[in-house]
Amino acid sequence: MGAIMKFNILILTIIFSIFIGCGGEVIKVTVETPTIQCGMCQKMIEKGLAKLQGVSNSKVDLATKTTIVSYEADKTDLTSIQKTISKLGYEANGMAANKEAYESLPACCKIGGMDK
Repeated sequence: MGAIMKFNILILTIIFSIFIGCGGEVIKVTVETPTIQCGMCQKMIEKGLAKLQGVSNSKVDLATKTTIVSYEADKTDLTSIQKTISKLGYEANGMAANKEAYESLPACCKIGGMDK
């Protein structure tokens, strides 16, 4: 193989590696969100997480009281996701809900609120 051919293969390999490395690794995690109560909780968490840079998708499951989140590892992390959920007024993987945010939630979103 000639020197020019080896050089071309090397250049193509570098270019290919750059394109593969451009997108960050997408991680999918399940966050325990035991204080969610209703569809409004679901919407608030999904909209709140959509604003967090790096989150590509989130889905709140009311039946299991969990939130499945897909995110780019080079743009955010699990701790930031948990903090975002907490700042919205909900518990996340044992991280307590922000008290002020919880107090401002509609009655239906508070623990026992659906019983009233």
